[in-house]
Amino acid sequence: MADKLRAQQQLEQLQARYIGVGHADTTKHEWMNNIQRDSLALYVGHPALLQHFSVALNEPQQKVRKMFIDKTIQPCGPPKDKDAEMED
Repeated sequence: MADKLRAQQQLEQLQARYIGVGHADTTKHEWMNNIQRDSLALYVGHPALLQHFSVALNEPQQKVRKMFIDKTIQPCGPPKDKDAEMED
């Protein structure tokens, strides 16, 4: 029983420390936003990946970087209404 309680406490500590881990009330839209933001931050933070995307998109590297940073605001678009999320 103590192991189960300890595991639950560790999970709660991780959820408090790292927002992207999620919790029982995390919606599908929030989860997808967290994943997209993590990915975009990774691309912006690694110059080799950013260069790869700039070559693939045939755009200057600084323009691709700005595009990725701008996209972190709403990476998956505006949230849906609550009724539509319940159906998914």
